[in-house]
Amino acid sequence: MHLVYPAVLAALLFCVGVYGVLARRNVVLVLMSVELMLNAVNLNLVAFDAWLRDAVHAGQALTLFTITVAAAEIGLGLAIVLLVFRTRGTADVDRLTLLGDPSEAAPEAAATEPEGRAA
Repeated sequence: MHLVYPAVLAALLFCVGVYGVLARRNVVLVLMSVELMLNAVNLNLVAFDAWLRDAVHAGQALTLFTITVAAAEIGLGLAIVLLVFRTRGTADVDRLTLLGDPSEAAPEAAATEPEGRAA
């Protein structure tokens, strides 16, 4: 098996993932781009494992570990995205600059809000 074909495919997948992380504003699309990058790494691990003909198959074992970490990352990431969307009403990365409660971060802005507004 030639190593060039999976390596080029993995490089293309990784580049698409990097572009998605840098160019997208939606948090879900950013998470999908991170998954593309992890899958490119998995492809490289399996390709090099097959190319080196490792008796222990360490590349495949590391791939299973990476898939497990990616599944946990997606579960936790989507939970955070849903929580942020419920509290802020947006999943736009550029608008999520504050990590805390917006009313606590800017007390002078809270003082200028109208009195009749419900929280």
